[in-house]
Amino acid sequence: MTARLHVDLAQLAANIERVRATVAPSELMLVVKDDAYGHGLREVVRTASREGVTWFGAFDVRTGRAVRDALGDAPRIFTWIAATGGDIDDAIAADLDIGVGDAALLEDVARAASAAGGTPRVHLKIDTGLHRNGVRPEHWPAFVARAAQLQAEGSIEVAGVWSHIAEASDDEDDAARVAYERALAEASAAGLRPAMRHLAASAASFARPEFRYDMVRVGAFCYGIRSAGGPDAAALGLAPAGRLEADVIAVGDREVTVGIGALEGLPSTLAGRAWVGTPAGPRRVLAIGEWTSVEAWSGAAVGDTVTVYGGGAGSPTDLAELIGTIGEEIAVRVSPLLPRVYGAA
Repeated sequence: MTARLHVDLAQLAANIERVRATVAPSELMLVVKDDAYGHGLREVVRTASREGVTWFGAFDVRTGRAVRDALGDAPRIFTWIAATGGDIDDAIAADLDIGVGDAALLEDVARAASAAGGTPRVHLKIDTGLHRNGVRPEHWPAFVARAAQLQAEGSIEVAGVWSHIAEASDDEDDAARVAYERALAEASAAGLRPAMRHLAASAASFARPEFRYDMVRVGAFCYGIRSAGGPDAAALGLAPAGRLEADVIAVGDREVTVGIGALEGLPSTLAGRAWVGTPAGPRRVLAIGEWTSVEAWSGAAVGDTVTVYGGGAGSPTDLAELIGTIGEEIAVRVSPLLPRVYGAA
């Protein structure tokens, strides 16, 4: 391999502290889906735990179990996808908090709990308009009434009520919050008193204090990945924790070839648009494929380092905005086969 992702754990810790200070007194749930946004799950969660993070958002059960294996019994781990009966059994066995967004899943969790002899913690999801699963508002009163009945029977513990929002416009998010508040009121009327209400992710958690409730689910900002079209990382008080680098492997008259390309997941559409850092300053990316070529510079030599993002070469979001996507997509496309190097920048 001639490429690697440097992960600055001190910067990760600084980002986490910045997020926690911003959203306080709400709790931070650190989202670690997609191998902690490509940064390496085990090292990330251990660093976050040392920084005092006690909630982790794992997306799927397999990731939740990996967090449990890395950190032991102490943290709370929330998974919002339990797609099969095996997933439910595994989530209960690993003592995960389970997101429940439909009536059938609620019954499946209660049945599995009865068979396992436990009382799983569930977070009930209302669809506030994004249509990313969740119970439709017209079905919500019956849903929470049934959840309250199952809780009274000891089959489940309703630990939270939650949802996603689009974070596309203030008007859409305001409408979603109205729907969420209505859902909370209906849950309360059914006799539920969930300890954790959570709605916001990275952008809304910083920009809209009224969206924070008891907890916020933040992934991208903790890794220093800003929102596309939003404030820059410096304005947010964040910096990328990851730095993607590659070595020059061949030098020509007009271009140099670096050892990063399709295997590492850099989108080919960035060719001709992106600039990378070199020993002689920024140079344009000319082609991306099995190998990537960059405009040559005087004195270029095999073994020189090219920085794709991180450090002084911008962020994943800077690249993402060039091709109309988001920084998270750039970060998670870095191949898991690529070495992760942990330490300071």
